[in-house]
Amino acid sequence: MKRTHHCNQLNRSNIGETVRLIGWVQSVRDHGGLGFVDLRDREGITQIMIDPQNNNLEGLLHSLKDESVIEVIGKISARPGETINDEIQTGEIEVIASEVVVHNISDTLPFPLDDRADRVSEDIRFAYRYLDLRRRKNINNLKTRHRISKAIRNYLDANEFVEVETPCLFKTTPEGAREFLVPSRVNPGMFYALSQSPQQYKQMLMVAGVERYYSLARCFRDEDLRADRQQEFTQVDLEMSFIECEDIYNLIEGMMRAAFSEALGLNIDIPFRRMPFVDAMNDYGCDKPDTRFDIRLTDLSKLFEVSEFKVFSSCVQSGGSVKAINAKGLADISQGEMKALEDVARALGAKGLAFIKSENGEWKSPILKFLSKNEIDELASRLNIEDGDIIFFAANEWMKCCNILGRIRLEVAKLLISRGKLDIPKNRFDFLWIVDFPLISYDQDSGRYIATHHPFTSPVIDDIDLLKTDPRKVRGQHYDIVLNGFEIGGGSIRIHDANLQEMIMKDVLALPEDVINERFGYMLRAFRFGAPPHGGIAVGLDRLSAIVCGTDSIRDVIAFPKTQKGQDLMAQSPSTASDKQLRELHISLIE
Repeated sequence: MKRTHHCNQLNRSNIGETVRLIGWVQSVRDHGGLGFVDLRDREGITQIMIDPQNNNLEGLLHSLKDESVIEVIGKISARPGETINDEIQTGEIEVIASEVVVHNISDTLPFPLDDRADRVSEDIRFAYRYLDLRRRKNINNLKTRHRISKAIRNYLDANEFVEVETPCLFKTTPEGAREFLVPSRVNPGMFYALSQSPQQYKQMLMVAGVERYYSLARCFRDEDLRADRQQEFTQVDLEMSFIECEDIYNLIEGMMRAAFSEALGLNIDIPFRRMPFVDAMNDYGCDKPDTRFDIRLTDLSKLFEVSEFKVFSSCVQSGGSVKAINAKGLADISQGEMKALEDVARALGAKGLAFIKSENGEWKSPILKFLSKNEIDELASRLNIEDGDIIFFAANEWMKCCNILGRIRLEVAKLLISRGKLDIPKNRFDFLWIVDFPLISYDQDSGRYIATHHPFTSPVIDDIDLLKTDPRKVRGQHYDIVLNGFEIGGGSIRIHDANLQEMIMKDVLALPEDVINERFGYMLRAFRFGAPPHGGIAVGLDRLSAIVCGTDSIRDVIAFPKTQKGQDLMAQSPSTASDKQLRELHISLIE
């Protein structure tokens, strides 16, 4: 059963050779006396010619069904000129079959394995995922992901990293994302949590003197699913000792260049742009901005501070902000599209979505009657308003104002793309670092400060004295790497001093002492035994692979993804547990 070639390997140089191919029947065609089979394997397609005059092959053509598995022995022949297929690698030749072995006849397929499958419901395709994966684009996605992983491993190995596996079974840490709990049979009433990330373990590896660690780590979070989120995912996790932020930036930029070179043959430009968190929010309304299109937020707070339009002026006087964006060329927006934008704004806390439309030489808006001539002139100048434009406003507390217009910016871009008024090349990749995040933020629900990244992030050294006097002004040594509007990774320089770590947990984050000891006591103890300065980052392999493959969903680059309900429809999981299993785990179910 040993094949001599794969189905994308043969060309004119092989004419006259006898070969053995194995694969799946992609299609069968009967051309009045001669039969043709397109034979497919993982690499591509070869045309097989079957002569019904060959006694060994009599009746074969009519017994074959699509996706049956066959083995073909035959001689390579040149195709007649008019039958050459320039769309495939093997289009100049065909195999004249002398012997065919049928290994498996396929049942009738539940859906076609070509582009028509995109119109089939995801639930059906996931129930037959082993068939869905045979489709060329899905096989190519898995191969591209493999090449990215291979390039990353080779790059990190060349930079003296050691790959270390860390446990998936960890202790429960209720703050943060919801965890999957795993009952311990040998410790009745006790539970593990599936690791959300190897964060604490990799810091312990730095204390242990590993110095440079990495892992393609499996991580688990019991969260609601969407296009860029799964309950189990993979991240390129790494940590280094004796480094500063610049060392991380340089390392990851080189890693991305290696991955894109291997996967796409692209030589991406480095270094990546650096953008402070505040600038990202002010200019793009988002801490993971898509900078491939230049629609920016404009701050108009000073202009409207004493405006007759009380909605704007009262917002500014109470400490809020007024911002606007110019959606150039979108004045032809429909009522349905406008309502959809208003719904988006309201979902983010806006009371509505104020606008000014410039159309046929005239400005139209319900708010125009409240604006002075100076305000109108300033708007025209600062927003470069031209005929055919529409301006959207947001007035709210600064962060909400940014978030509202940041989301409207993305929705506007979709509308402009659909009209052919905005073009974003598919092969454009805009990387940037978001830096200078606040170390902590105030959580209204709990009434206390929480870590913006996680409690192990080191403050900027110059800001440490502010921790006790004005903690909101403390900057963290935290950084995110963003690509085309997606956060593909994040990390920080860590705290390595036990006293500083304990002070932040206790005095700033207001964690009870017993909670600190229970969850982090071993870390604080370890830091007292010569912990080195260290830092790291985790890059989402699924998200990175999806962007490289040009797909919107990470499900397209995961071999066996879960549905939005967290189900594996092929294996039919999750499933129930037997009474015996539950008794062994000391668990009873509540009806």
